[in-house]
Amino acid sequence: MILRHGLCGGTGVANLVRQQELDVEVAYRGFCFQESDDSAVPVPFNDGYEWGVFLNPHARRIDLFSAGHTHTATVTVKVWDAEPPLDTSVQWDEQGEVDFESTTGEVAVWTLTLGRAKDVISLAESGGQWRVRVYCSGRAEVERVTRIEGVAHGVEKYLLEFWPQDA
Repeated sequence: MILRHGLCGGTGVANLVRQQELDVEVAYRGFCFQESDDSAVPVPFNDGYEWGVFLNPHARRIDLFSAGHTHTATVTVKVWDAEPPLDTSVQWDEQGEVDFESTTGEVAVWTLTLGRAKDVISLAESGGQWRVRVYCSGRAEVERVTRIEGVAHGVEKYLLEFWPQDA
Protein backbone atom coordinates (compact mmCIF):
# COMPACT_ATOMS: atom_id res chain seq x y z
CA MET A 1 0.00 0.00 0.00
CA ILE A 2 1.26 3.47 -0.90
CA LEU A 3 -0.07 6.37 1.16
CA ARG A 4 0.35 9.97 0.09
CA HIS A 5 -0.87 13.06 1.93
CA GLY A 6 -1.52 16.61 0.78
CA LEU A 7 -0.79 16.16 -2.91
CA CYS A 8 -2.84 19.14 -4.12
CA GLY A 9 -2.86 22.38 -2.27
CA GLY A 10 -4.99 25.38 -3.03
CA THR A 11 -4.77 25.15 -6.84
CA GLY A 12 -8.43 24.37 -7.49
CA VAL A 13 -11.83 23.96 -5.92
CA ALA A 14 -11.11 20.45 -4.61
CA ASN A 15 -7.92 19.52 -2.78
CA LEU A 16 -6.62 15.97 -2.57
CA VAL A 17 -6.31 15.04 1.11
CA ARG A 18 -4.83 11.55 0.75
CA GLN A 19 -4.34 8.75 -1.73
CA GLN A 20 -3.86 5.00 -1.26
CA GLU A 21 -2.90 2.28 -3.73
CA LEU A 22 -4.29 -1.18 -2.97
CA ASP A 23 -4.05 -4.63 -4.53
CA VAL A 24 -7.45 -6.27 -4.03
CA GLU A 25 -7.85 -10.04 -4.35
CA VAL A 26 -11.05 -10.52 -6.37
CA ALA A 27 -12.86 -13.87 -6.26
CA TYR A 28 -16.17 -14.80 -7.86
CA ARG A 29 -16.11 -11.32 -9.46
CA GLY A 30 -16.93 -9.49 -6.25
CA PHE A 31 -15.51 -7.25 -3.53
CA CYS A 32 -16.69 -4.32 -1.47
CA PHE A 33 -15.77 -1.27 0.55
CA GLN A 34 -17.49 -1.37 3.92
CA GLU A 35 -17.56 0.71 7.11
CA SER A 36 -14.61 -0.44 9.22
CA ASP A 37 -16.80 -0.96 12.30
CA ASP A 38 -18.51 -4.17 11.22
CA SER A 39 -21.13 -3.87 13.98
CA ALA A 40 -22.40 -0.64 12.32
CA VAL A 41 -23.15 -2.41 9.02
CA PRO A 42 -26.77 -3.66 8.99
CA VAL A 43 -26.21 -6.12 6.11
CA PRO A 44 -22.53 -7.17 5.95
CA PHE A 45 -20.82 -8.36 2.77
CA ASN A 46 -21.74 -10.64 0.94
CA ASP A 47 -25.40 -10.65 1.96
CA GLY A 48 -27.40 -8.81 -0.69
CA TYR A 49 -24.57 -9.02 -3.22
CA GLU A 50 -26.05 -8.76 -6.74
CA TRP A 51 -24.33 -10.58 -9.59
CA GLY A 52 -23.69 -8.35 -12.62
CA VAL A 53 -24.28 -4.97 -10.93
CA PHE A 54 -21.12 -2.87 -11.35
CA LEU A 55 -21.74 -0.52 -8.41
CA ASN A 56 -24.34 -1.43 -5.79
CA PRO A 57 -24.75 0.71 -2.66
CA HIS A 58 -26.01 -0.65 0.66
CA ALA A 59 -26.10 0.94 4.10
CA ARG A 60 -22.43 1.69 4.96
CA ARG A 61 -21.24 -0.62 2.15
CA ILE A 62 -20.46 -0.40 -1.57
CA ASP A 63 -20.36 -3.64 -3.60
CA LEU A 64 -18.38 -3.82 -6.83
CA PHE A 65 -18.80 -6.41 -9.59
CA SER A 66 -15.60 -7.21 -11.45
CA ALA A 67 -15.41 -8.39 -15.05
CA GLY A 68 -12.84 -11.05 -14.06
CA HIS A 69 -13.54 -14.13 -11.98
CA THR A 70 -10.37 -14.54 -9.91
CA HIS A 71 -7.59 -11.95 -10.07
CA THR A 72 -5.85 -9.10 -8.31
CA ALA A 73 -7.29 -5.69 -9.16
CA THR A 74 -5.31 -2.48 -8.76
CA VAL A 75 -7.33 0.04 -6.76
CA THR A 76 -6.52 3.70 -6.20
CA VAL A 77 -8.50 5.48 -3.49
CA LYS A 78 -8.47 9.28 -3.33
CA VAL A 79 -10.00 11.33 -0.54
CA TRP A 80 -10.86 14.92 -1.45
CA ASP A 81 -12.06 17.89 0.62
CA ALA A 82 -14.71 18.75 -2.02
CA GLU A 83 -16.12 17.25 -5.21
CA PRO A 84 -13.23 16.66 -7.64
CA PRO A 85 -13.51 17.16 -11.39
CA LEU A 86 -14.29 14.07 -13.45
CA ASP A 87 -11.18 11.99 -14.10
CA THR A 88 -10.29 11.97 -17.79
CA SER A 89 -6.76 10.55 -17.44
CA VAL A 90 -7.94 7.13 -18.67
CA GLN A 91 -10.70 5.90 -20.95
CA TRP A 92 -12.90 4.30 -18.29
CA ASP A 93 -15.10 1.28 -19.11
CA GLU A 94 -17.51 1.89 -16.22
CA GLN A 95 -18.29 4.81 -13.96
CA GLY A 96 -20.84 5.40 -11.20
CA GLU A 97 -21.54 7.56 -8.16
CA VAL A 98 -23.23 6.71 -4.86
CA ASP A 99 -23.63 8.00 -1.30
CA PHE A 100 -21.68 6.39 1.52
CA GLU A 101 -22.00 6.78 5.28
CA SER A 102 -19.14 6.01 7.64
CA THR A 103 -19.58 5.92 11.42
CA THR A 104 -15.82 5.87 12.15
CA GLY A 105 -14.22 7.64 9.18
CA GLU A 106 -12.53 4.38 8.16
CA VAL A 107 -13.41 1.94 5.38
CA ALA A 108 -12.32 -1.70 5.03
CA VAL A 109 -12.05 -3.81 1.89
CA TRP A 110 -13.89 -7.15 1.85
CA THR A 111 -13.67 -10.02 -0.64
CA LEU A 112 -15.89 -13.06 -1.09
CA THR A 113 -13.24 -15.62 -0.18
CA LEU A 114 -10.78 -13.80 2.08
CA GLY A 115 -13.21 -11.70 4.12
CA ARG A 116 -11.82 -8.47 5.52
CA ALA A 117 -8.47 -7.34 4.08
CA LYS A 118 -5.79 -5.80 6.29
CA ASP A 119 -5.83 -2.45 4.47
CA VAL A 120 -8.01 0.33 5.89
CA ILE A 121 -8.88 3.55 4.07
CA SER A 122 -8.97 6.63 6.27
CA LEU A 123 -11.60 9.14 5.15
CA ALA A 124 -11.58 11.44 8.19
CA GLU A 125 -11.00 11.59 11.95
CA SER A 126 -14.67 10.71 12.56
CA GLY A 127 -17.74 9.49 10.73
CA GLY A 128 -19.80 11.37 8.21
CA GLN A 129 -21.70 11.39 4.95
CA TRP A 130 -19.64 10.93 1.78
CA ARG A 131 -20.13 10.84 -1.93
CA VAL A 132 -18.01 8.34 -3.86
CA ARG A 133 -17.32 8.14 -7.57
CA VAL A 134 -16.06 4.80 -8.88
CA TYR A 135 -14.30 4.26 -12.21
CA CYS A 136 -13.04 1.02 -13.76
CA SER A 137 -10.88 0.14 -16.78
CA GLY A 138 -9.48 -3.11 -18.21
CA ARG A 139 -12.76 -4.99 -17.96
CA ALA A 140 -12.73 -6.77 -21.33
CA GLU A 141 -9.09 -7.77 -20.92
CA VAL A 142 -9.46 -9.11 -17.38
CA GLU A 143 -12.51 -11.12 -18.47
CA ARG A 144 -10.49 -12.61 -21.34
CA VAL A 145 -7.38 -13.32 -19.24
CA THR A 146 -9.24 -14.93 -16.34
CA ARG A 147 -11.36 -17.04 -18.70
CA ILE A 148 -8.54 -18.23 -20.99
CA GLU A 149 -5.26 -17.92 -19.08
CA GLY A 150 -6.29 -18.06 -15.42
CA VAL A 151 -5.41 -15.52 -12.75
CA ALA A 152 -4.53 -11.94 -13.74
CA HIS A 153 -2.71 -9.24 -11.77
CA GLY A 154 -3.30 -5.50 -12.22
CA VAL A 155 -5.26 -5.83 -15.48
CA GLU A 156 -8.50 -4.39 -14.10
CA LYS A 157 -8.01 -0.99 -12.47
CA TYR A 158 -10.35 0.95 -10.20
CA LEU A 159 -10.34 4.55 -9.01
CA LEU A 160 -12.54 5.49 -6.05
CA GLU A 161 -12.87 9.16 -5.15
CA PHE A 162 -14.49 10.08 -1.80
CA TRP A 163 -15.51 13.60 -0.75
CA PRO A 164 -17.69 14.92 2.08
CA GLN A 165 -21.31 15.52 1.09
CA ASP A 166 -21.39 18.81 2.96
CA ALA A 167 -18.38 20.21 1.07
